[in-house]
Amino acid sequence: MHDINFIRKNPIEFDNFIKQRGEKPCSEKILIIDQEKRKAQTHLQELLAERNLLSKKIGLLKSQNQESKEIINKVEILKNQISTLKELEKIKDDELQAILTRLPNIASKDVPIGFAEENNMEIKKWGNKPKFSFQPKRHYEIGEDSGLMNFDLASKISGSRFVILKGMLSKMERAIAQFMLDQHTIENGYTEFNVPILIKDQSLFGTGNLPKFAEDLFTAGENHWLIPTAEVPLTNLVRDQIVELNSLPIRVTSYTPCFRSEAGAAGKDTRGMLRQHQFSKVELVSITMPEQSDQELERMLSCAEKILQDLNIHYRVVTLCTGDMGFSAKKTYDIEVWLPGENSYREISSCSNCGDFQARRMNARFKRENNTIFVHTLNGSGLAVGRTLIAILENYQTEDGNVTIPEPLRKYLNNQTKLF
Repeated sequence: MHDINFIRKNPIEFDNFIKQRGEKPCSEKILIIDQEKRKAQTHLQELLAERNLLSKKIGLLKSQNQESKEIINKVEILKNQISTLKELEKIKDDELQAILTRLPNIASKDVPIGFAEENNMEIKKWGNKPKFSFQPKRHYEIGEDSGLMNFDLASKISGSRFVILKGMLSKMERAIAQFMLDQHTIENGYTEFNVPILIKDQSLFGTGNLPKFAEDLFTAGENHWLIPTAEVPLTNLVRDQIVELNSLPIRVTSYTPCFRSEAGAAGKDTRGMLRQHQFSKVELVSITMPEQSDQELERMLSCAEKILQDLNIHYRVVTLCTGDMGFSAKKTYDIEVWLPGENSYREISSCSNCGDFQARRMNARFKRENNTIFVHTLNGSGLAVGRTLIAILENYQTEDGNVTIPEPLRKYLNNQTKLF
């Protein structure tokens, strides 16, 4: 949510920021509605004050056994006018919120300006691409050839964009998640939460998923939705709260299934596990003071990177441009892992600083020196578990069709060194 005071003081600057996010300038419309709302509020306060004054006069006249009928009639007229103004104020507030809640966050000044993937900025790479003496397979070829990955059966049960993992692949996915959770909780200081995967409208509104992106979500009836990511319940842990100053920064993590309709992905990645309706992810969320959030983003990125470094998988980091970032983000780093079977990089994590954008929607604040201030929220994948499994299959495949298990995962798999 945007600060209306900033728009009032900086309408041209606000329009320029919004244009960078691919939206049409709208400060003029916002300010007209805002002015109409404030005018109604001012008039309302005047009428309320007048009504209160007349009510006191009525009480005084009654105590003196004097006639007060004329004043009572005037109060009744004021009551109707007040009711009309309250309705007008609500109408204008609803109009204002309808615009503001659908506008994306303003990008940080160091974010590259652009509207397509080619405008993203690569900032670093880590590790080396593996070399093979054979033509590397794609993950689904390895999985299907081994009989441990079944898309046809999943489609029969649930439809397209689902997969069934069996035996060692199922165990490896669980091992990956456990490895990530251990790293983030033991090494990186995150507190693990087990959160609901069914959430209400208000929780999705708080993180910016509603009202604009309802088509990307799965509904579950009775005002419930399936979570698109654990970012939603984790960030909402501080909704409608004044957080204790000495508790910041708050760092939390959770391993959950995630559900996305992939409404805008028709025809994309129809083979394999890359783009599924259901997938698992270890999510990282931080709640910070405003002056901490830039540094916290760098810290979160390094925590996510360390998972791939420990697994010795080559990746690169890119800063997303203004038009390619998520709705609530002011700055986003994507970690893109190398997939030799595809001969391309693929996103495996997005780490975003949302500033106070989500906090304003959630009314999440802290107190400092008698001032109430909105917190800053951050979120990141630490990592997408299914895509990490894909990366391991493709980067650790062997010529005989097997897969070497990365050393950090072996303790979770009875010290097994090969997939099968």
